This record gives sequence, C-alpha cells and structure tokens, in this order.
Amino acid sequence: MSTAVRPRRSALYLPASNARAVEKARGLACDVVILDLEDAVAPDAKAEAREAAVAAVRDGGFGHRELVVRVNGLETEWGADDLAALSAAVPDALLVPKVSAPADLMRARAAAGAVPLWAMVETCAAVFALDALGKASGESGCEVWVVGANDLVKEMRCRPGADRAPLLPALTLAVMAARAHGLTILDGVYNDIPDLEGLARECRQGADLGFDGKSLIHPTHLETANAAFTPEPGALAWARTVVGAFDLPENAGKGVLKVEGRMVERLHLEEARRLIALSDAIAAAGT
Repeated sequence: MSTAVRPRRSALYLPASNARAVEKARGLACDVVILDLEDAVAPDAKAEAREAAVAAVRDGGFGHRELVVRVNGLETEWGADDLAALSAAVPDALLVPKVSAPADLMRARAAAGAVPLWAMVETCAAVFALDALGKASGESGCEVWVVGANDLVKEMRCRPGADRAPLLPALTLAVMAARAHGLTILDGVYNDIPDLEGLARECRQGADLGFDGKSLIHPTHLETANAAFTPEPGALAWARTVVGAFDLPENAGKGVLKVEGRMVERLHLEEARRLIALSDAIAAAGT
C-alpha cells in the first residue's frame, strides 16, 4: 500500500458516457476524476459507457489528477466485464461499489489484475464490518474508501438533515477504521448543487471529522472542497514550527518539547510532517 501523501481533497464523479464532461475534466481543478459506470449510467448504456471509459484511460491527458473508474458491482450483469476491460486499460484505480464484506474486496481483487482498488462504504453491513474491511483492504491492495452517503441513507431510511446527525456514528467509525488501517477516506457527495453555502458547511464538517477530502457531483463544488481540505495557513505555520523545534540539535532524541508555551510530543511531529507534505504536494500540483 502506498505511503506517499497525495492530495485527494476533491473527487469529481462524471458519467463515463458523457464525452464532453470527460474532456472538460482534463482541465478542472480537482484532485481526482471518477468516471462512473454505475449510478450515472442507464442499463442500456452500460456497454457504451465502458468503452468510453477505456478510451478515456488510454487517451490520458488528465495531468496530475488521479483517474479512477467506478465499475458496476460484481453481483450485476456488467461488473465482471467492467473489471476485465478496465484492468487491461489500467487507470489509477478501480472504485468498487457496495463493498459490504471482505469477500467483496477479494473477488474484485481477483478480477482487477494489478490495478489498485478503491471501495465504496455505503451499506449498513459495511459499517458493522469496518475493521474486517480495513484488514481486507490491506490484503487486497485497496488504498481508499469513499463513503456513499446516499445509499446509506436509503438503506437506513433515515432523514439526515443539514447536520447529518443520523449518519455521524457511521461517518466517525468509518474514519476511525480507515486510520487504524492506514487508508485514505473521502466523504460522500453533497446533493444540492446550487447551495454552495450548505456545501461549505458540510465540507467543514467532513474536515472536522477527519476525512481527507470529499466526493463531488458538480464542477462548481471543486473550489469549496479544495479550500476545506487544504491545510489552513495557521495550522501549516504551526506545523513548520513544531518540525523546526524537533530538528534542533539540542532536541535530538527528545520525546516531548515545550514550544511557544505548548507541550508538544512526537505524535504531534508526525502530524506536522504530514500537513507539510500535503501542502507541498498541493503546491506541486498547482491546485
């Protein structure tokens, strides 16, 4: 599993069958482009969308953006063909929907060749299997989880509201499990496209919960998500102060320091270095 810090603040879903949208995505300020073969594509257009996704992967031109394809689940009539075709095309990752048990990941791994996997966490069963899914993710080369909040809401029959209160236990546990197993985790989409104020509120909530970024359904959401999941200037300045303090020769080997009146441990040093690495990666990508 990769240990490099990579920005995944914004992951934009696009129907793989929409050639104009796919072309436009090559110049958008997103960290991840997700070509969708599942929810965004009608049953009678699945084969055509698959061919379009393969062509987009092979044509390339997405620059620094990770190119991920969300396939149909293996339980559907299209899933096996999706995995076979896309594993040959070799995108940056294949996003597997409805992952509810370790066996789902292992089946996808067997069909996906060497292409890294991402997994959708979007069922009640998945929430009750998070630790097992984390272990299976390490074994199957799954690097990223993406919360599918809409499917989870449907299955729970809940009414999340602006604060997403019914979802908070699942969201928090998913972040904890991802961290326990060294995974990146992205928050679910925000459905009200013109409500940028509501989007900003939900992005802040996701960042506060510990998510690495947010999945999105419209290009107008990119700026808000990128801002919410970019290290804040004050936090970044403090991170550099912490690293600088531990790098002083007189502090070599020390586990605890007093920095500007605050007690700082090596666990804070690790997080400080992660923030700096993330900021540097964002700057290198130019977004």
